[in-house]
Amino acid sequence: MKTISAGKKKYLDQLTNEAGIIGALAIDQRGALKKMIGKYKEATTDDIIKFKELVSQELTPYASAILLDPEYGLPAADVRDAHCGLLLAYEKTGYDATTPGRLPDVLNVWSVKRLKEAGADACKFLLYYDVDEPEAINEQKRAYMERIGSECTAEDIPFFLEIVSYDAKITDASSLDYVKVKPRKVIEAMREFSKGRYQVDVLKVEVPVNMNFVEGYGQEVCYSQSEAAAYFKEQSEATDLPFIFLSAGVSAALFQETLRFAKQAGSTFNGVLCGRATWANGVEPFVKESEGQAVAWLSEEGRRNIEELNAVLKETATSVYTNA
Repeated sequence: MKTISAGKKKYLDQLTNEAGIIGALAIDQRGALKKMIGKYKEATTDDIIKFKELVSQELTPYASAILLDPEYGLPAADVRDAHCGLLLAYEKTGYDATTPGRLPDVLNVWSVKRLKEAGADACKFLLYYDVDEPEAINEQKRAYMERIGSECTAEDIPFFLEIVSYDAKITDASSLDYVKVKPRKVIEAMREFSKGRYQVDVLKVEVPVNMNFVEGYGQEVCYSQSEAAAYFKEQSEATDLPFIFLSAGVSAALFQETLRFAKQAGSTFNGVLCGRATWANGVEPFVKESEGQAVAWLSEEGRRNIEELNAVLKETATSVYTNA
């Protein structure tokens, strides 16, 4: 991995387990969580805050870190396990669909200094990036990431950049059209933001292929297993930074299988920031039944999901401190 300052390393140590692997829980969802609750009732601010608290309270004893947002997540940060590190999200939720380019925007009343003062061990920023969009759009995004990198370096706190790829001309990201172009989109975006000028410390990225379209994993086949494996290997070789996978809302079982596949393909990923794959099914009992039922689900099923994931990480992930 690249050399980082002693200050940043001290914070990074808070986010990894004893093996140097990041097994982190993501519940910085705002719009997405509102929609999940909205399936059953109109989501209130209190609902969002309380559900995040329950997830934090029940699951952080089994996670190396938790990712929260400073808008609804600070009460959840306060009830996390004492040994669990804290990442705070810096971006506004979603994007302005009326303007081309899914342009990035930070939370208005926050800065990296303020995230650090709120107890963050790292700043996380989500960037939507299409390598094929016009330069006029992507140049804005690159400059924006340079600013955040400089802020994080000034505060001596790790910068976790989450990249979600897309194609401006393909509206359905689960379509076969997008599945075909996704590997190049994911890999080239990683290659760009691994450059030193952005001062990123850890990349949070998608797996390079949609596993539902890989031979033996899904209904429809777009890639053979050897083609998919080659993309995982190419992704790993595209960066010298530590990188972790996001779960992208797939089931816990498929996510675990994906990590095994990545390892077999030669990927040297350094952990995960796993959200909905761990806790999504706890939303229904929380809304339809009671807090007590949600706690029961989280303490049994949620805990099982995260412990199974930890076991898979032990077999598959590489320490962030291992030189690639």
